[in-house]
Amino acid sequence: MSDDDEPQYKRSKTLHYGSLEEQERRRLANPESTGSLASDAIQAGVSAGNINLTEADIMEIDEDIRQSQAELLAEFEKRKRARQIQVSTDDSEVKANLRQLGEPICLFGEGPADRRERLRKLLGTIGEDSLKKKGIHQQQQKQKEEQENITWYHEGPDSLRDARIWLAKYSLPRAKARLEKQRELKDIPQTQKQAATQDLHKRLRSLTIECSQIGDNRPLSFCQFSPNCKMLAVGSWSGLCKLWSVPNCDHIRTLRGHNCNVGAIVFHPQATLTLDDSACCLASCGQDGTVKLWNLISDEPIADIEGHAPYRVSRLAYHPSGRFLGTCCFDNSWRLWDLEAQEEILHQEGHSKPVYDLAFQGDGALAVTGGLDAFSRVWDLRTGRCIMFLEGHLKSVLCVDVSPDGYHVATGSEDNTCKIWDLRQRKCSYTIPAHTNIISKVKFQPNHGNYLITSSYDQTAKVWAHPVWSPLKSLAGHEGKVMCLDISSDLKYMVSASFDRTFKLWQTELPGGL
Repeated sequence: MSDDDEPQYKRSKTLHYGSLEEQERRRLANPESTGSLASDAIQAGVSAGNINLTEADIMEIDEDIRQSQAELLAEFEKRKRARQIQVSTDDSEVKANLRQLGEPICLFGEGPADRRERLRKLLGTIGEDSLKKKGIHQQQQKQKEEQENITWYHEGPDSLRDARIWLAKYSLPRAKARLEKQRELKDIPQTQKQAATQDLHKRLRSLTIECSQIGDNRPLSFCQFSPNCKMLAVGSWSGLCKLWSVPNCDHIRTLRGHNCNVGAIVFHPQATLTLDDSACCLASCGQDGTVKLWNLISDEPIADIEGHAPYRVSRLAYHPSGRFLGTCCFDNSWRLWDLEAQEEILHQEGHSKPVYDLAFQGDGALAVTGGLDAFSRVWDLRTGRCIMFLEGHLKSVLCVDVSPDGYHVATGSEDNTCKIWDLRQRKCSYTIPAHTNIISKVKFQPNHGNYLITSSYDQTAKVWAHPVWSPLKSLAGHEGKVMCLDISSDLKYMVSASFDRTFKLWQTELPGGL
């Protein structure tokens, strides 16, 4: 560079800086003109020779490059947050946190350290506070569920209060008599008890078919002996209920009233004994929700119980007093009807699915229900409380029965097992792997409860010894599912009704009865 050029360079440099200072002053005075001032400064630098760029050399940053740069920055920030997050070294706590966030607690080939690092990265992405928020939300949800599950009561009608008082006065003397009888049995020598038990088992092993009869042209669904053991009531899928003589199995009468499958037909506890034949001696229920009352004279129903339709009524049972009738409905409830007052006094909910079967304790104080939700419940009729929750079956509970001793309950299920429950110990005392198919009915020996019989869809019925629940006899002879069974109160006969449209009477070959 020559000496003549140096002053000019300095002058242009001074002029350049002076122009920049002037531009800065103008930028501060007018902020909106910042963009134009920057452009003027670049032009001034180019004209002064300090910036040697041509228009072809100007490079603009692509939008994709800017986006990738933003993603990289975000990734760096996420990693920075993840390094600062404190994660527990307890593997169980790490799994609990992953479950709380809705993530899989373990991936294939993943160890505790990898799982911990995965949780750290996840918290770095969604934020550490999200775990706390999830915990607070779950805690609030749990508190809400607990509040919803709180038992609540509402004031019932005076008729229900009067019925509960009546039930208490009825059941307490009977419970006292039952306990006195059990104390007397306790004083019997053990050797005498063993001899009687062995003799009973010997008679049960000799059970054979006494009579076989075609009950209807459609499958049979239910059967029950009359209290005097001289009559048998059978219900079928044709909607007909028929009465048969025992032991000849002669047809007595056909009860016409149902238009669809009959779920059950039961005798009043005093029918054929002290109750007049023209009174209400039987009750039956149907799949269309109808419940009908019958006498022993007419083949037409004398009364209908309305209030279940359109829901199915699967089973019904008389209270031991005969005053009340319990019905199981597919609206997830069971109901108690006062036949003297001719009204419904209790509509009890509690099951999450339809209630399928119902049985009353011999004292008349308790009721046991089994439902398609795989649970059974024990209800105190004097207070209305559910005093025991029977949980253990894997599938629907289809049949229940209460032993004459008052504290053993048998439940049969779709899971092919029969469970024995002890109400005193409040637990399941034994599980019988009874059949290879659905158990349709369970029944304790009347008056004594020394054995239990079960029927199943595997075409057999079986007899089980109490209290060891060992198999004594398998009753085979039906060609279809065994739908129901019963034992006569005089312990002379058993009956089984089947899908093959027949019912069979069973009797022991040895003297002494069942």
